[in-house]
Amino acid sequence: MAMDAACLQHTKSILPPIHRPLSVLSRVSISIRRSPRLAKPFRPRNTYSASSSDTLVAGTRKEDVKSLEVLSKKQDEFGDLKSWMHKNGLPPCKVVLKERTSHDSKHSPIHYVAASEDLQAGDVAFSVPNSLVVTLERVLGNENIAELLTTNKLSELACLALYLMYEKKQGKKSFWYPYIKELDRQRGRGQQAVESPILWTETELAYLTGSPTKDEVLERAEGIKREYNELDTVWFMAGSLFQQYPYDIPTEAFPFEIFKQAFVAVQSCVVHLQKVSLARRFALVPLGPPLLAYKSNCRAMLTAVDGAVQLVVDRPYKAGESIVVWCGPQPNSKLLLNYGFVDEDNTYDRIVVEAALNTEDPQYQDKRMVAQRNGKLSVQVFHVSVGKEKEAVADMLPYLRLGYVSDPSEMQSVISSQGPICLVSPCMERAVLDQLAGYFNTRLAGYATTLSEDDSLLADIDLDPKKRVATQLVRLEKKMLSACLRATVDLIKQLPDSTVSPCPAPYAPKLR
Repeated sequence: MAMDAACLQHTKSILPPIHRPLSVLSRVSISIRRSPRLAKPFRPRNTYSASSSDTLVAGTRKEDVKSLEVLSKKQDEFGDLKSWMHKNGLPPCKVVLKERTSHDSKHSPIHYVAASEDLQAGDVAFSVPNSLVVTLERVLGNENIAELLTTNKLSELACLALYLMYEKKQGKKSFWYPYIKELDRQRGRGQQAVESPILWTETELAYLTGSPTKDEVLERAEGIKREYNELDTVWFMAGSLFQQYPYDIPTEAFPFEIFKQAFVAVQSCVVHLQKVSLARRFALVPLGPPLLAYKSNCRAMLTAVDGAVQLVVDRPYKAGESIVVWCGPQPNSKLLLNYGFVDEDNTYDRIVVEAALNTEDPQYQDKRMVAQRNGKLSVQVFHVSVGKEKEAVADMLPYLRLGYVSDPSEMQSVISSQGPICLVSPCMERAVLDQLAGYFNTRLAGYATTLSEDDSLLADIDLDPKKRVATQLVRLEKKMLSACLRATVDLIKQLPDSTVSPCPAPYAPKLR
């Protein structure tokens, strides 16, 4: 069966890597260039106690109870977050803070931003002055230092988390005390009252068995650990931090587990602003996420305007309705990892299939050249978008067919052709499709549950929230994999009835 120039049709990836700027973005520096650590000044070691009242987010569950009691006693004295903001420059706005009960009675209710009156699309819901927005420019006191540190050492999240942890140590003396108190209440929980899986136990992570997200969680946790090990350097280099806290060396003041909790809390609410300086692009905005819910089909974004960050709604709201914002074109795996929720209606949802040319193939270099000539790599990532599984399979096939070419004369024909021409017999086509079908079957078999079992779990109204969001994620992944498998089987059925799969090609591409 002759294949024309579609053999290696280039399809440009529409999917962003994790570090791509988004309207609401959580960025972690997974690979950090390390430099020699500066010498620490001598001081008596006085390891900071990680009690719940001294950490950005509460620690153990026993500590949570004590933390709630402290919060309730202080609530009357300081008022709620919105009252504090109005006292410090927030102009009149069209939102209120409401609360919903947490699934865990040991945790305080979750606050959320709701319309205080009927709103129409285009209305300004609120406008937070820059004096109430936390950015690296404010934290590090120097835009050049901010750019240097986040380019060479740490993510913006690590710097912001470190700053808020220092501020929390100041207690009521900190200007940001009411905002930090609100972050403590939220505990990094998303709109479904679930913390990022970065904070889940090993047993809870098992809910994600079979999903690549489980490995992503572990990799993210390792990245946070590497950033923690660089905190002391930041403290020395950032003049404002050094001057404010000259004797509080970060890794002595804050245990890693506390830093990780703070990191996740900041991760759940950081906003990526457009058209601002690098030192202001990542911002913590009171009244922003996680008080604002995320929705994939929303287009409202927090936007930097003169002297403020404002929200213009994209749809009408009735008074009392929760206000939503866009979280960027992120798949559900990233929504769960960053914010602790899964969006069933996420049109940006996707899974990844990685294919690689066999490096042991004697014709590997020639195949690599042909692949590059047609916009593909020797290790190629294919993105399978929800609802476009058939198109994704069609995009993979030319690449896989190239890998199956074994006759040197056939390879020379591919190389010398004006456009790539893969001479693939029906039997070889069957081998390609069989490999692809086997790959999808293997991935589906790697999950701990079937689709029908997932449906039964989700029908239980008392299902643990962490298990619910994990089940939602793996269920949606399985549906995409199943659709890919169906598309592959349909192509097999279109082959001549006598077609059988030959022995596997010795240098077939590898699928991961």
